Amino acid sequence: MKHLCNLEFDMSNSEGKFMEDRLVTLATHTYEKAQILRSVLEIYGIDVYVQDVNPLLPAMPFSYKVRVKESDLQRALSVIENMKNSEQSSQEDDEKGILLMPVDFSEYTIKLCELGFQMAAVMGLRVIVYHAYTVQKTVMATMEVYETKRDEANLKQMEAQVNEKMNHLRSLIEEEMASNKIPRVEYCSMMHEGIPEEKILDFAEAVKPVAIVMGTRGCSQKDLDLIGSVTAEVMERADVPVFTVPQNTHFMGLSGVRHLACSTNFDDGDLEKYDKLFHYISEGLFSSDVTIHFIHYESKNDVWALIKLKGLKAYFLEKYPMLTIDVHLLNGPDILTAYDEFIKNNNVDVISLTTHRRSLFTRMFNPSMARKIVFHTNTPMIVFHAD
Repeated sequence: MKHLCNLEFDMSNSEGKFMEDRLVTLATHTYEKAQILRSVLEIYGIDVYVQDVNPLLPAMPFSYKVRVKESDLQRALSVIENMKNSEQSSQEDDEKGILLMPVDFSEYTIKLCELGFQMAAVMGLRVIVYHAYTVQKTVMATMEVYETKRDEANLKQMEAQVNEKMNHLRSLIEEEMASNKIPRVEYCSMMHEGIPEEKILDFAEAVKPVAIVMGTRGCSQKDLDLIGSVTAEVMERADVPVFTVPQNTHFMGLSGVRHLACSTNFDDGDLEKYDKLFHYISEGLFSSDVTIHFIHYESKNDVWALIKLKGLKAYFLEKYPMLTIDVHLLNGPDILTAYDEFIKNNNVDVISLTTHRRSLFTRMFNPSMARKIVFHTNTPMIVFHAD
């Protein structure tokens, strides 16, 4: 965080005000970063006031003050320190982790909430329902170009519309909780203006969620959206696991999972990542009779690949003897076809795989396997990151 030493007291308060009502300038940021910091502090119950330093020059950098009550100053500084170094967090031991769930207010959103809240209940997490919106957008060819000029009138109108939609969603969530369709877990909602995928990634970097749950349009996705898909961008660039649920999936919920396919290329990080996943499965993330299928693709039969698959099975069976694990060596000229046939022939409910961080140029012209599959299938995916 920048300018954290710029502590400025508001002396305009009347003398009759109590000391704890005085405002202190905690930081000075751009509008976007000021809003992110405000959202994070509000999660911890800290009242935050964002003030435009240069209302006549809105394009000036670091022109927004983030202010808190003097009595909240130490807590606010502690939260910021936690953001800077999560490994040395000074939060209380019983502080729950976060499941971040970006939504778009489509008809499918409430179904996504049901799945996300189920995961949060099993994993002992609290949920942040998050929406990022853009005031002005122009579509050119296959790329989405966002205007940077701020239109305050349009912004206020959009904020009002988004608030109304979020309040409606919260009402639906409360109704679902009352009827036991959604487990009653701690949750809050956040909204930011900006390019959706960038805002989601920035917010995830700030709050450090355990996982992200997002919806997709699966194989109904148009080619025009292949580059600009918000979910695909977040899936490839986030530092935490991303659970994607296609809109047209037949997926009925975590308790209905019977077959989980875990793709592997025998990377060094596969053991650690699948170890975390299997831990949650043993804790009840999915049904008790789920079968785990380790799958690996080769264009032709490879004896050593099959030996490695059997080694993975032996390793995890020794650690999780209650699990049912099988291995499959897929082959053929087309990996997508091989995956698709395996998913259909084995009634796979969820597929898990690992992806590597890629440059923008590579993502555009040489998409990762995870990105290809998310546009190709109506099967939910759990995507881990190898780096």
